[in-house]
Amino acid sequence: MIHLYDSFWSKLSEIEIDPYGIEKLKKFTEDKLINPISGDFPRWHDAYKNLPEIESIEHCEISDAIECTAKNLDNSILSQVNECYKQLIPWRKGPFDMFSTYIDSEWQSFMKWQRIEKHLPDMRYKTILDVGSGNGFYMFKMLKHNPKLVMGIDPGILQIIQFWSIEKYINSGFAVLPIIMNDFPEEITTFDMVFSMGVLYHRKSPIQHLKQLHNTLKTSGELILETLVVDGNESTCLIPTDRYAQMRNVWFLPSVSMLEIMLQRTGFTNIKCVDVSTTTITEQRTTEWMKFHSLAQFLNKDKTQTIEGYPPPTRATLLATKK
Repeated sequence: MIHLYDSFWSKLSEIEIDPYGIEKLKKFTEDKLINPISGDFPRWHDAYKNLPEIESIEHCEISDAIECTAKNLDNSILSQVNECYKQLIPWRKGPFDMFSTYIDSEWQSFMKWQRIEKHLPDMRYKTILDVGSGNGFYMFKMLKHNPKLVMGIDPGILQIIQFWSIEKYINSGFAVLPIIMNDFPEEITTFDMVFSMGVLYHRKSPIQHLKQLHNTLKTSGELILETLVVDGNESTCLIPTDRYAQMRNVWFLPSVSMLEIMLQRTGFTNIKCVDVSTTTITEQRTTEWMKFHSLAQFLNKDKTQTIEGYPPPTRATLLATKK
């Protein structure tokens, strides 16, 4: 497994990143993958290893779904692809369309990307960090913008193996590392852009998270922050008493105005909110590829509140620049 990162480490060493920081990333990655704690890891890893070699890939399309196609694949190969990807259920982010296997993920993640893509800074030749990248769907979306390097971090081993299973055919040269933001080396402070989408509300200390994001950026580097928010003024935030939309690990939902102050206080400038959207059951739902309860079961009957009585999930995307 560790060898999957060999070319990425080489690529990382070619850009302006502290070598000691790279060694820390290697150590965290090796420790997590040598001793995976999930009992499902052998099954997931076997599914990845059993994906067939396909040398005649016709094209990889970065459209709504991340898509790979190839001509003249026999039914046994197509069946093998389908079965391997099914072993990696549940798929949260997507969709992916891999050689006629359509992975209909819980999230129609392209809808979020469509809302924010037109507002994003120029990514050409940039070094990019995606915090909480999951299976890399948004990283693959960045491919057509021609970045120099994209690195994701996510603690979920299943999501990382899902990324490997797509990267096997996309061959982007990107990587998702199995680490959390608290373990990210302080020596690495030179990314051009950092994405943090769907992470802040899971953090007990949102200010600490913003400071960590700030630290990873070079001066004048750009942050893309997406998180749950509530209506209100600069003094408004919601701290759920227990669950929010059945999620236990939701701690802090600020208003957009409060979030702008938090960004300003943690060293960002040029702060701009580019999108505020309430999540719908079209965007997040149960599918054959994610069979558990989803948003429809987490809202009241008329979809005006969560089942706990809170405002329904609304997400804001803000851009900011490191001073």
